[in-house]
Amino acid sequence: MSGHGQVVCVTGASGFIASWLVKLLLLRRYTVHATVRNPNDQTKVEHLLGLEGAKERLHLFKADLMEEGSFDSAISGCHGVFHTASPVLFTVNDPQADVLDPAIKGTLNVLTSCKKFSTVRRVVLTSSMSAVLFTGKPRAPEVVVDESWFSDTELCKESSMMWYTISKTLAEDTAWKFAKENSIDLISMNPGMVIGPMLQLTLNATVAPILNLINGAKTFPNAAFGLVHVKDVATAHILAFEIPSASGRYLLVETVAHYSEIVRILQELYPSLSLPDKCADDKPFAPTYQVSKEKVKSLGIDYTPFKETLKGTVENLKEKGFARFDSQ
Repeated sequence: MSGHGQVVCVTGASGFIASWLVKLLLLRRYTVHATVRNPNDQTKVEHLLGLEGAKERLHLFKADLMEEGSFDSAISGCHGVFHTASPVLFTVNDPQADVLDPAIKGTLNVLTSCKKFSTVRRVVLTSSMSAVLFTGKPRAPEVVVDESWFSDTELCKESSMMWYTISKTLAEDTAWKFAKENSIDLISMNPGMVIGPMLQLTLNATVAPILNLINGAKTFPNAAFGLVHVKDVATAHILAFEIPSASGRYLLVETVAHYSEIVRILQELYPSLSLPDKCADDKPFAPTYQVSKEKVKSLGIDYTPFKETLKGTVENLKEKGFARFDSQ
């Protein structure tokens, strides 16, 4: 489907997923209203302005998640809204101000703006596997996680490390309630840890752990999680908007791997690289699990294989000067 004549809004457009979303939307000939906190900050918008089609069909708007009504001008006249703006912070000083308020109140502010304009026919929310996995159910190699799983925030509050998870879970829950009450056609995309080439100039939180491994970490964390290529995530968002029958939630995970497996593949790809050979603790390895691909198949997504995704991530880190080792 061509986006010719279609106008869409992407919130938080300078972010990792959002930048790819803007790129692919422009290539599909959509007109894009991109919101950023400061349109004059070249470090945040330069890569967007340089995208193919940006001169003709990209319009920057100033908007802030915490300001009621600040998304009105960006969403006015749009046929669809991609709400990706939300803090991705895994360590926080003030949970309420740093992640909870921007995620929850920000989502409400965006949806309230969507409600004002009858042109908006669908909203695609960027949620996370964080809003899926933490149910209290055991995870194991034979367990299949699907769209019916929803994280339990009370359970998450038992750990001070889980504010990001809580913010994503509450934001998605809030979005579903608001959408139902106000007859908004909402779809939620729930990606795992998103890696792949960065378009933006700054390092993002989900690529940073890969950089840490290749830049001299002495140990690897004892954790397993779902991984997916950023381009596949952006493509899935667009298809969820374009396909009339799309509905509900979509889990976006190509593979689930333990850090030890990521290290093993990195060693295979880059034999001369000095990588951590021991785990950060001596507990049994965190179990892997399966993530159902049944529902996402209906969007026609063909995932990039993980090894290829990992290589693309590392090559991009080298190109951007983040990774310090010589080319192999």
